[in-house]
Amino acid sequence: MMIVFLLIPSLLFCAAPSLPALYASLDPSSVAEHFAFYELYPQSREGKEALRHAWSLLSRGESEADPSLRFPELELTSLLALVNRSNEEEHPFLLQEQLAAIERLGKVLGNRKLKGHQFWNVEEILPLSSEEIDLSRGLLVAELGDQREKIRSFEASLDLMALQILARLPQGATHQEIIRKINDYIFSEMEFRFPPHSLYAKDIDLYTFLPSVLESRRGVCLGVSILYLCLAQRLELPMEIITPPGHIFVRYVDAEGTITNIETTARGLDIPTEHYLGIETPALQNRTTKEVIGLAFMNQAAVSWQNEQYSDAIALYEKALLFLPEDYLAQLFLSFNYWAVGEEKKAKSLLEKIQGKAPEALLSNNSLVEDLLAGRTDISGVQALFSEVNESRESILKKQQELLRITEKFPLFRQGIFHLAITWLQLGREKEALPILERLAALDAGNATVHYYLSAIALQRHHFPKAWTHLHSLESLLTARGYRPRAFVALKKELASKCPDPL
Repeated sequence: MMIVFLLIPSLLFCAAPSLPALYASLDPSSVAEHFAFYELYPQSREGKEALRHAWSLLSRGESEADPSLRFPELELTSLLALVNRSNEEEHPFLLQEQLAAIERLGKVLGNRKLKGHQFWNVEEILPLSSEEIDLSRGLLVAELGDQREKIRSFEASLDLMALQILARLPQGATHQEIIRKINDYIFSEMEFRFPPHSLYAKDIDLYTFLPSVLESRRGVCLGVSILYLCLAQRLELPMEIITPPGHIFVRYVDAEGTITNIETTARGLDIPTEHYLGIETPALQNRTTKEVIGLAFMNQAAVSWQNEQYSDAIALYEKALLFLPEDYLAQLFLSFNYWAVGEEKKAKSLLEKIQGKAPEALLSNNSLVEDLLAGRTDISGVQALFSEVNESRESILKKQQELLRITEKFPLFRQGIFHLAITWLQLGREKEALPILERLAALDAGNATVHYYLSAIALQRHHFPKAWTHLHSLESLLTARGYRPRAFVALKKELASKCPDPL
């Protein structure tokens, strides 16, 4: 198996290694290396010792004292494959005896203390507080329903992952040590990665739900964050769940308030919080464990919506709302799909419920809601707005043509005008974007992002008086909201270095 040689590189370079020497070269804290060694040399004394040592690591040494934790007489192929399989191999499903053995080992894990770990249906899980929910159980039950054996098999995979991390930790490990070991295990040893845009844009749900992420070792930000949270619950590592617009990552905050951000699309890198803030994003939204389950269904619903499977999307958004009943975006997107199937009364009822509100953690109200209710656009405008764009120039041009058509039909459609300008900026054509943004500024003077773009473009084109005019408008809007983002400060500093403030 290729994975064996990756785990034990010394096997590739020793012409005639002795088994005792090879065995001595293994990382004494690595379950995977010892299982791999056993697979190569199952009949040897060292192979059998490697198997015993691997099981001892998983049981934290308690298998020697507790007969119930001693290595059972099991068929080992699928059990070993669960630890040492390559990315291309399918997730093995375990026999009852294997599941029972792993579940006995997993009794030491923190998620067993959660009330939600006892429940096997959504109706029992929904009334729980977020602190009582076992995230992996909740997600798997919500997705797979009553397929209990499948659920147990995926949970066994998570248990084995957590137990392998635990085997590498010293007694009394700090939370920061746990974070480092999770990062090493997920991103270096198991090589979980963000999928290419061409894959996730089409099938984002495949890279969101836990079974798919475990099977492929590929996940979008939500998919790998969910995996991280499931392991954190097992290792009793308290985590916060943070959702900037269109994104999610996890965070650890220690007793002194020191923040460690864990960017799961960048192999766990600690990216400063300021990186996620913007002109319209003064703060980041904290999510609960229960809400994360709803977010997974929102990602799945987005695929159905993109594929014009509106009835499926409605069912999924309604399921998401069970877990995040007041979520602005879930209600907004559900209303679009109601509208698409002709249920305008339901659509308008939802829109009226969120009208006048800003999306969570954003400064401004959503002009799209107002324009839809006022007849300044229709569902075709919404569909153009959310049409998919990939890395290709052709996809940008296609969206641009559709937005041109929509904004000619609905000249007061503010989001349509804004996104039309964005397509020109994506093409590197600031000259064409500029009059469109100026048109929008006249329509929507309170749009801080528009003034930021106009000031930045004017600065780039050395139109300094115009740059200062829009920067002053931006500063007034931000001051009224009590917010001074880093992007604004940097823009003002650069502009002042090129031309002093005329005021």
